[in-house]
Amino acid sequence: MATAIKSRSRTAVQEPSESPDPELQAVFLDPDAVRRDEQNARTSDTEPDTDLISSVKAIGVQDPISVRPGPNGTYTAFKGWRRAQAAQIANASAEQEERPLQKVRAYIRTDLADKDSWTRFLSLVENDVRQGMSERDTVQAVEVALIGMSDVERTKATRALGLRGDAAKTAKKAAKLSDTDLRMATAEGMDLEQLAEFYEVQDAPGALQQLSRAQAKDADEGKGGRGHWDHAMALLRQDLEETKAREAAVKALTDARVPLLKSRFGWGEKDLSRPLSQLTTGLLNPITEQMHAGCEGHSARLDDEHRPVWHCSDPEKYGHRLTAEAKQPKAPVDEAKRAERQKTISHNKAWKAAREVRKDFIAGLCQGKTLPDEARKLALRTVMSTPEHYRQWVTKGKTEDVARFLGIKEPQGSTTVAGTRSVGTFDALVERTGKAREWHALFAHAAAACEYSLREDKAWASLFAPQVKWLVFLEVLGYPLSEVETEALAPHRPQLTTGSAA
Repeated sequence: MATAIKSRSRTAVQEPSESPDPELQAVFLDPDAVRRDEQNARTSDTEPDTDLISSVKAIGVQDPISVRPGPNGTYTAFKGWRRAQAAQIANASAEQEERPLQKVRAYIRTDLADKDSWTRFLSLVENDVRQGMSERDTVQAVEVALIGMSDVERTKATRALGLRGDAAKTAKKAAKLSDTDLRMATAEGMDLEQLAEFYEVQDAPGALQQLSRAQAKDADEGKGGRGHWDHAMALLRQDLEETKAREAAVKALTDARVPLLKSRFGWGEKDLSRPLSQLTTGLLNPITEQMHAGCEGHSARLDDEHRPVWHCSDPEKYGHRLTAEAKQPKAPVDEAKRAERQKTISHNKAWKAAREVRKDFIAGLCQGKTLPDEARKLALRTVMSTPEHYRQWVTKGKTEDVARFLGIKEPQGSTTVAGTRSVGTFDALVERTGKAREWHALFAHAAAACEYSLREDKAWASLFAPQVKWLVFLEVLGYPLSEVETEALAPHRPQLTTGSAA
């Protein structure tokens, strides 16, 4: 049996017991000699509740606490501080209630005397497993603990917590959530990485609800993936980009002192403005933005891409003439066409967002340890049969998606004597790629061609056979289709044959 660790406290009793660490044995300490360790991860709800106090009074502290040597013969508890306090409270009333004084069993970790980060990590693991630790305590403890560790310790700690290597940065983002958002998101079952991603999009309308629904879909599928979550995040990021783009456009107009015209009018209000494209000078010449800039009616509206469409707020008042076309009576608003236009805009945006999630899924296949046999066959079939979409892609010399799928830098082209730029090659990649990874590279090549055929934002409206087969192929390999992809495939489902591929 290992020798018990010597205690510097006069109250420590060397009575060994079994310990999860063969180098350590528990000793009995006077609870009054124990203080809270500054690296204790729990900073809220640190007081023992009445149930815990009653239990300790009745049967004592059953599980050993963990401490480090402190000053003047004391010890600091980084695990079990609430239990130590319960023992202190129990002892304070022991004489009055005719109970014997109690001691607490403790593991004395002299090896942690100068390892604050690892101490906080161990405290985090202890408190995270035990119920009651607040969400903010958890994320802040992860951040503080991991940042202060060595690379070896950080790798070990993140593996123990089931987190990625960038968990410290992830926790830092998650810790920036408000208490309300952090509590609500945690209640929805979001893990640390999801909390950090939620922080990125928290300002998007309905972000928490959309992410919660996506998370539920992933859970219902029972595959352990987060494809629906990724699709929801892509759409929310797109919404935020749209908001920022509009805010920037409005600010540019404000800085230039150009009024932004209303897009909606109340009952009895009339829109007198006209776009400059419908106006002419007295000599019937077109009016440009530069020509109109000095007009008191110079104003603008923003189009769907947040670009300014220059207007005059009141052409009649400021002496402009209407073009012949503009003088024609306005056609009544076709609500069906308006709805169709809105559908096209929303579908285009959704298709663009889904494309990024799809490419991340492909990158996961290409960078995985083993390539699915279906992917190997698709790559071979593409190269051997050279379908039209593949030939078109090859002639364009596009390499960015191949590099993205393989997780490498895009090869740079060289400048010829004539000054034209040639396409970069993957010669260096070919030389360093072993046989076990050759099929991964070939599949990335074929996948890039398939994705190039889907590059247009309006591709959802009319899919060709190879595009349909490609999306179904990814679906078979586990890619969760987005709503717009599912809708685009729906008309083609009856014609599909099982196991078809691009």
